[in-house]
Order: sequence, then structure tokens, then C-alpha cells
Amino acid sequence: MAVSRDRESDLCVVGLGPAGRALAHRALCAGLSVTAIDPRPDRLWPPTYSCWLDELPAWLPATAIATTIPAPTIWTTVRRRIDRPYCVLSKHGLRDALPVDGAVVVEGRAAQLTAHQVTLTDGRVFDATAVLDTRGLPGPGRRRAASAHGVFVDEGNAAPMIAGNEGLLLDWRPENGAGPTEPPSFLYAVPIGDGTVIFEETSLGLRGGMPQHELRKRLLTRLTAHGIQLTGTEPCEAAHYPLDQPPPPKGGAGPIAFGSRGGAMHPCTGYSVADSLALVDTAVGALQRGRDPIIDMWSLPARAVYWMRMRGLYGLGRLTTEQSAAMFDAFFASSPRGQRALLSARDDYAGLGAVLFDTVAHTWPFRWRYDLVGWTNRNRWLNYEIDPATTSEPRP
Repeated sequence: MAVSRDRESDLCVVGLGPAGRALAHRALCAGLSVTAIDPRPDRLWPPTYSCWLDELPAWLPATAIATTIPAPTIWTTVRRRIDRPYCVLSKHGLRDALPVDGAVVVEGRAAQLTAHQVTLTDGRVFDATAVLDTRGLPGPGRRRAASAHGVFVDEGNAAPMIAGNEGLLLDWRPENGAGPTEPPSFLYAVPIGDGTVIFEETSLGLRGGMPQHELRKRLLTRLTAHGIQLTGTEPCEAAHYPLDQPPPPKGGAGPIAFGSRGGAMHPCTGYSVADSLALVDTAVGALQRGRDPIIDMWSLPARAVYWMRMRGLYGLGRLTTEQSAAMFDAFFASSPRGQRALLSARDDYAGLGAVLFDTVAHTWPFRWRYDLVGWTNRNRWLNYEIDPATTSEPRP
């Protein structure tokens, strides 16, 4: 195959998901030349993205937000309201807020990436001062994963559980039909601003994740318990990705990993978009100064926070449904700083260490704390086999 070499640019961004598009957009705003490569550069992103409102950078316009939930609900052993606004991002609004009109946008799939060069599967080669790998993560295999199955339900039909600008971030009530000896999952449900509510059964921390058919079965059982009847024609959404992608080392010889591929995936929540958006100016500023952006994005405190969050992921991945509810009950009874240290803050290692200790200390019964820290049942679900899918799907 003949090889063609295209012009050099300051940055070559490989992958135009939210992280890559934001990076390309802000680099263009800073006056850098950008080549952006993606197999489907004009595709609207499939997932529904959400975050805490205060996590978004000031430069992002309000048009990127589809709906805001002033005080979302948490169900553990009791019902709690979290006094912190939460938002669902608009797919169209977010993409339109990140124009890349000044970039050279290339439709193609990268075959090989180096620090200064990208080779596509069709043989084209693109040179750049810096190559940034912003592609999503590959399938988790046996890594600790987040898995979710979502169904979009008309707001009127969803009213028994979600009405108006309400949102349900965690629902650990035992209503999904899973027994006490089965790996746990919880419900996430928020309005997405188009007249529908997404109900999403979610599993966090299992090695290899939980299969879609099991999550759907649990979701339909849960909705039935609240009198929500589906037609079977509702659109669906699936998620399945690893949670344990570490921060890249500084001074690496290859391309610069950014976004979920660069450690922005929160090990305990599975969120990465808000953190990626908040870090793009840090990365662009470092590149403008000729610095390694990994150094600026991943300080020692930030790496310590990531390490502690991984301890939380290990704990979460070995709990039962009852234990998970008790643990989250203890966590959401902590101070606002403690909650933010786990959920959002990138470098508050003191606050995170304190809330992790406090959560373990206030999880009851006392013996469950041994599971949480891994002294007992360290690999509870390691070789658990989920029942295979059946030919008949349960309907509410």
C-alpha cells in the first residue's frame, strides 16, 4: 500500500468523543493547529453523560446542559436528598458547544500511534508536534468494570418514580429480584430533557462486569414493582467499560493519553467526561509551554487520590446488596467536603482519606467492615457465574 504523508500540525487528536473534541476545540481557541482523527467524526455520541453541575468548566456554555436536578435523591437504607445540583448533558448541545471548524478533521481509523505520528489503517500518515490519544477504552475483559442497561421511558409513564426535575442517583432498595447471594446492582434514573427519563440498572466493580440480559431482567422487575408498564418498544442504552484505567506515567515515550484512556475514569463512579472537560485547558496550557501535560494533570496529590479511590473500588466490588446500602448510607451521612473528596475533587487526599475511614467506621453491622476493607470475602464474586440469557425476555 502506498503511504501518503500529510502536513504537520501542533496537535494530532485521535478520537473525537467528548474528551477529544473538547481538547481539539480548546487547542484551537488557544491558537494551536489541530488535526483530529476519528472513524466517524460526525457521529452523535451514544451514551448519556451526566455530572455534578459544579464540576463543569466555566467556559462551557449553558446550552451544553439538557436538564438540571437541584437536589437529587439517594436511596440506601433510608431516603436522602443531596443538596448539590446535578445535570444531564445535551448530546447535541455539548457537541455544538465544542466546534472544531478550524481543525483538519480526518475520517479514518488509527492503526499506530507514536509521540509525533499517527498512521491510519489505509496507510495515511499524519505528523504533529504532539499526538494525543483520546480514544475510549477497550472492553474490560476480566477487569473491574461498570455495566449498565438503560431504558428511555416517557415522563408520564415514569411519574410513579421520577417526576418533574427529580433524579435518582442511587437506589439500593431490594426491588430488582436479585437474591442476597447474587452480585448487587442499583438503579439510576434521571430526566434527560427530551420528554423521557432514563432508568438504568447499574453494576460497579465486578470483574468482567454484569451481562446486559441480567441487568435488563433486574430493571424490568424493579419497574414492575413501582407500577411502571413498558411497551417493549422503548429505546435502550448499554454501557460496559473498565473502571481501573490508571493515570499514565510522566515522561512517556509514546502518545499522550487523555480522557478515560488517560486515567480520567473515576474508579468508584464510572464518570469521566466532566473531569476531562475540566482538564483540557491544563493540558493545552502545558503543551503551549512545551511541558509534559501528564505532569501538570497528575500531581502527587492527584495520584494519591486515584490510589485511594481504587481501594474504594475494590471494596465496592466485593459487597452484597445489603452491605452496599449500608456503606453508602454511611458515606452520604458524611460532610459535604468528604462527599466531594470521593466524588469529584482530584487532589483532596486528606479529605478523601478521612471520609473513607469515616465510612468504614460507620458501616453497620460491625462485621461488615471486614468485607469492606478486604479482611474477609476478599474475592466474593470473583468466579460467580451469572445465569445465561433465556429465549423469553420478562416483560413488566
